[in-house]
Amino acid sequence: MLPFFVYGTLRPGEYNHRRFLQGRIVAAEPARWVGAELYEGPGYPYAIESPGTGTVHGEIVTPAPQEYPQLLALLDRLEDYVPGDPDNDYERVARTVETATGPVRVWVYVAAPAVAARLRAAGQVLRGGDWLTRVRS
Repeated sequence: MLPFFVYGTLRPGEYNHRRFLQGRIVAAEPARWVGAELYEGPGYPYAIESPGTGTVHGEIVTPAPQEYPQLLALLDRLEDYVPGDPDNDYERVARTVETATGPVRVWVYVAAPAVAARLRAAGQVLRGGDWLTRVRS
């Protein structure tokens, strides 16, 4: 039962946090994912792994244990993620992010391969890697 690293509309104070996470989590902690870049999407961001460059800022959210199965299913639906589906918008992957107290293994939704290829070719990187203070490059 890994916690989730959220970097866009699921962050505290954002609209999907209120819709999906509020009342279902027991903790939220600032974190950063080194080796990834944030791209502008249609009203929400995409994270793309880019080893050696970039940092994405967000929070680790820890679901209440009794909420975990339902929340995992809700977030998979929100992110259009179905295991093994080549038409996914996002993939859910386990990665390690950094917190003030050390590294934490988390689930993070990243751009699926086809989406990542399109964004790398013609997308807008969000300088600074922080959705809440976004500035397009």
